[in-house]
Amino acid sequence: MSKTTVALEAAVAVVIANTPEGDARPTARQRAEVDKAFARILKLIAPRIRHFIRQYGLGGHWDDAEQVCAIAVHRAIQAYEPEKAQFTTFVNWQIRGELQSLRFRLMTDQRPSAKKVDATTISLNAMIQGNDGEEASLEAVIEDEDALAHTEAGASDYLARRATESLVDSYVEHLRTTAINQLRRRPRPKKRAPQPQPSDIAAHLPVRFRSKVHGIEPEELEKLEQRLVRNREIVEARLFDIATPSFVEEEAGVTKERVRQITKRAAKTIAELAGSEPKFAMMAEYRRPGVLRAKPRKASVEASVEASPNA
Repeated sequence: MSKTTVALEAAVAVVIANTPEGDARPTARQRAEVDKAFARILKLIAPRIRHFIRQYGLGGHWDDAEQVCAIAVHRAIQAYEPEKAQFTTFVNWQIRGELQSLRFRLMTDQRPSAKKVDATTISLNAMIQGNDGEEASLEAVIEDEDALAHTEAGASDYLARRATESLVDSYVEHLRTTAINQLRRRPRPKKRAPQPQPSDIAAHLPVRFRSKVHGIEPEELEKLEQRLVRNREIVEARLFDIATPSFVEEEAGVTKERVRQITKRAAKTIAELAGSEPKFAMMAEYRRPGVLRAKPRKASVEASVEASPNA
């Protein structure tokens, strides 16, 4: 026997030895040994596979042919009986059978029944002539050219929304921390009032804030949360265009001047948070002066021009 035949027999013996009988599941070591031996087998018979692919005229469907040859080798190992024949002889018939079956499936237009209906079966890797006269694969022709751009745009929008939500959450948390500290520093009456019971507002606060609100009146906490909700809506509308400013003014019940003040302070605070917190470091690098400023409304500009005496 040749060296290739001996090596094939040894590799096949390794696969058979590490394949458990029945429905038993192989161990991780057995799977690793089988994978290494199978790769060795494919490497040894690769010249034979290339020869058969050319012999059956499947050069235009090379990838499909290689896949069916790998399936043929796998089936040959499962059905191989060393005492009856050598593996190099047994696997040849398996490979030839799979390639013949593949050729029959790919070239159905040669059959009389297929010619009657002009049936043609092609592979996505088959070469065709494009509009410019150059050869290209069918897969490249039907490729969606805008798919990558749409995917990147969708990912960019998603990341922008998540970054906006995280930035607004940090801003609201900063306001809550500052307000709670101010409430705790307020002077208390000399006669100590009865300790208020825990309120529903305190129960809904984040865990890190629950210990800090001890001793604060529930009414004050409720007013604080209402202000935070209002400020969040205003910031999302004026700085991030999540809602229209007129909608915020009507729903929040605040004047335009108050909205302008809240927006200005929020822009400054958010810029400081983006520059100080590590998770917003990338946003701080791309930040430009004036990015967080609210855009002047057209109606306000026109009104100021009409009110000017020099206009």
